Amino acid sequence: MLDALSLDQLNIFIAAAEEGSFSAAGRRLDRAQSVISQAVAALEAELGVTLFSRTGRYPVLTEPGRLLLADARAVHCGVNALKARAKGMAAGLEPELAVVIDVMFPMQVVTAAAAAFGEQFPATPLRLFVEALGGVAKAVLDGVCGLGVMGTLPLEVPALTRERLLGVKMVIVAAPCHPLSAVPRPITLTALAQHNQLVLTDRTELSKGQEFRVISPRNWRLADLGAKHAFLLAGLGWGGMPLDRVARDLAEGALVELPVEDDEDGGHVMPMFATYRGASPPGPAGRWFIEQLKQQAASGTAT
Repeated sequence: MLDALSLDQLNIFIAAAEEGSFSAAGRRLDRAQSVISQAVAALEAELGVTLFSRTGRYPVLTEPGRLLLADARAVHCGVNALKARAKGMAAGLEPELAVVIDVMFPMQVVTAAAAAFGEQFPATPLRLFVEALGGVAKAVLDGVCGLGVMGTLPLEVPALTRERLLGVKMVIVAAPCHPLSAVPRPITLTALAQHNQLVLTDRTELSKGQEFRVISPRNWRLADLGAKHAFLLAGLGWGGMPLDRVARDLAEGALVELPVEDDEDGGHVMPMFATYRGASPPGPAGRWFIEQLKQQAASGTAT
């Protein structure tokens, strides 16, 4: 029975879950609400599970629906990646390659990939931008860049296709002179909340109303990772940083790590993805650059 599953059904399921209603999913896909409802019901019958609870005004994902949504998204991304590879193989070489990189991404991986790119495509100009949070997604969505490397905006953007590259180890740090450096380990969230947190802020509207690992009500917002690093070294607060950016500071004692209660291994891993518009996938140069990032990540800072 499951052989009857179609990509269209999965796309409708994803749209209904992300939009929060069958009518909104219909508007997004330019379908009638009745078509969306029937397609979801047919999918539920084929899977043998109820994906949405319909007891309220709007359909709500059931627990099986929530779990299967992740699988549906994985299939959707896989198909988009397959299409992108095929299109890239058939297309001509791009006149230039514009790439936007998440500020948290290991720069040594980018520089290694860029060096290899220069040798492989000596006549193709490379334009590189560095952004944080929604800046990466916005640059790709607006067509400023055809390719992005995104991690610090954990949002589902339907228009973008993602391919995992690596995971960046994040650690919470402060200067040795900061009061938290003398607090017994592991440090509780209550203790962190009593001190100024330095937070990387979004210069776009994509994450408006959402907070990502903001623990303390006392916080300063900075739009530049270099400024945040300088403020940490000056003892002006505590905050999370990529381990590779502060490894030397930790080794030299300029910063100290603050292992937090319930954080495994004293930190967390931020997944990083290559991303591009599903309707406009990268050509041969962009596809090569993605594969090169994957190779460099696998040989160095991958998680």
